[in-house]
Amino acid sequence: MTHATPETLEAEARAQLDALLARAEPLKAKDRLKIPPQPMPSQPAAVRRGNIEEVALGFGPAQARLEALRCWQCKNAPCIEGCPVRIDIPGFVRAIAENRLEEAIAILKRNTILPAICGRVCPQETQCQEKCTVGKALKDVNAAVAIGRLERYAADWEREQGCAAPPAVKPETGKKVAVIGSGPASITVAADVRREGHAVTMFEAFHKPGGVLLYGIPEFRLPKRIVELEIATLRAMGVEIRTNFVVGRTRTLRQLLDEDGYDAVFIGAGAGLPKFMNIPGENLVGVFSANEYLTRANLMRAYDKARAHTPIYPSRKVAVLGGGNVAMDAARMALRIGAEEVHLVYRRTEVEMPARVEEVAHAKEEGVEFHLLQNAKRILGDEYGRVKAIECVRYELGEPDESGRRRPVEVKGSEFVMDVDTVIVAIGNEPNPLIRQTTEGLQTSRWGTILADEATGQTSLERVYAGGDIVLGAATVILAMGEGRRAAAAINAMLATR
Repeated sequence: MTHATPETLEAEARAQLDALLARAEPLKAKDRLKIPPQPMPSQPAAVRRGNIEEVALGFGPAQARLEALRCWQCKNAPCIEGCPVRIDIPGFVRAIAENRLEEAIAILKRNTILPAICGRVCPQETQCQEKCTVGKALKDVNAAVAIGRLERYAADWEREQGCAAPPAVKPETGKKVAVIGSGPASITVAADVRREGHAVTMFEAFHKPGGVLLYGIPEFRLPKRIVELEIATLRAMGVEIRTNFVVGRTRTLRQLLDEDGYDAVFIGAGAGLPKFMNIPGENLVGVFSANEYLTRANLMRAYDKARAHTPIYPSRKVAVLGGGNVAMDAARMALRIGAEEVHLVYRRTEVEMPARVEEVAHAKEEGVEFHLLQNAKRILGDEYGRVKAIECVRYELGEPDESGRRRPVEVKGSEFVMDVDTVIVAIGNEPNPLIRQTTEGLQTSRWGTILADEATGQTSLERVYAGGDIVLGAATVILAMGEGRRAAAAINAMLATR
């Protein structure tokens, strides 16, 4: 199939848009249903697997307006119900359709400080777009209005115009709030609390702020310059950011409250501790968690061999164990770093795979080989203690488990060996125990997540709030932002009474 260039897609959209705008009568719902969904321009697969640049290139102006015209502007707006931060989706989409882009970005920024990021990495197909009336009418969620792509378009337009301005900040209140971590939940809390005039200090354990947005999501999905601009916005608002600061080591949470004078603390430290499978051979040379692999590649730029001297294991045949977005990111990054073959091993079918449909499609296009209904049973090493193969076993699907997905059942006697020299384990993460181990009275679940009130983020400790992955376990950017918004509102309400 021929790969359509951005110029071709934009020209086709322009012709359709001009024809629609020339109509004497306003568009009706049935007319909007006839407008085809706009494909996202992207780099050709053969080209992009050899570079680190962003794969999806974004809508052009005609594509964006044409896609926005597909929206029915439903009065009950079910799409808003599916949005964790409650963006006025019909409002900003209509503004794009009418070419009022300043208004579109203004509407977005009432509820989100990260539209350029959410427009790229959030799973809209299981949130706002899943509720879209157009998608339901066409009986295809992939035919819903492309809300995420339109959000990205408006945010990118603002950045390219150079007209982005930090949110207004109210007069100083004299109150101080500590924000632990610098991922999406923490960024949201820092912005919303700072808007009210409270002093905010953000504490980040790494040498650069951005959390999972920086170290977890690859450049080809989320360019780092976009994350850096969002962090710059916080600084412009007056948020102090302190890096190389490990809460629980550098200072404890209790010291921040009792000795350093903070009136409230928000814990948004994420879930960065990788899980392993606890199978034989996981201690061999050539076995990595996806966290370590992606941190080396993303934060430490291991892919840039000419300018960065970050060591990363030289791989020829890679097996990635898992089926989520992190597994897709690791598999696709391994190709870009130089692997000849990348094999993704997942114990269910593609239907149960938690990764975004778009990411799965991109991985396949780039040459990642999928091995479904299979899983590693042990990792085999050579005489030097290095990975030489994995022994896998086949599965079939049984009855649904507690997640609603059909449980994989091992097929007895189905073992086989796959020759690989590198194994990347991408089966999930859990919170680092440091904060809970150094904070007496902080209640946590049996999985190590912090227990917090769903509506406010309030923990078991007074003036201590939490949200994002450290509460939810590994979740999405937009869900973490939703947690952050609710916690920030509760913090602001609490500080108003002090």
